[in-house]
Amino acid sequence: MDIKLNFINASDNANNAQIVILQKSAAGRPDANAVAWQVIQNCGKGCRHPFRYTMSVMVDAGDSYGNFTPLFPAPNGTLFQMIQINSGDQLTVAGAGTSPTEIQVLNGLPKGAISANVYRSGKLVATKTAIAPQQKAVFDFMPTIWIGAVSQVEEGTILNSAILSTIGTEISLLGIASADIVMTGGGPGPEGEPFQFNVENIVMA
Repeated sequence: MDIKLNFINASDNANNAQIVILQKSAAGRPDANAVAWQVIQNCGKGCRHPFRYTMSVMVDAGDSYGNFTPLFPAPNGTLFQMIQINSGDQLTVAGAGTSPTEIQVLNGLPKGAISANVYRSGKLVATKTAIAPQQKAVFDFMPTIWIGAVSQVEEGTILNSAILSTIGTEISLLGIASADIVMTGGGPGPEGEPFQFNVENIVMA
């Protein structure tokens, strides 16, 4: 079941900051790069921005020639493998992975690095690039999102450590069917308060 979320701007934001929402791999796993999954822009004071968190995700892979495979449903515990067939490179389901909580993508090509990409709600949520032959990417997500106010970030881009350090509010979605995420704080000049993000109007699943 999808989780229905509603961002509400109740702040005194004077600079029209962008709101970035992302996921991080469980236990700080370094395999996957964090991506700006949702970027909320121009959401004025008192306005709201609804979005969905799908429990299911999709996976594709790209090869060194700039080709991308079709999207595959990717339940936890699945191992995918990029292989070479007569018509070219192809992503296949290779059975169960080594962990029931992980999504794994193995580069089974004889040569050439690949990328592995995970999509949630139709948008890129994590990626791993430069996966060498016989190496694999590992994705392991908890039902948790991170949210923060930043500037000049585009949806779908990999976030560097400097930007990640500014996105510090963690929100657990475990057991939630719907909720509002309310941003407060802000304001002009030195009197402005830090932005805060609070979860309200929670409906449990």
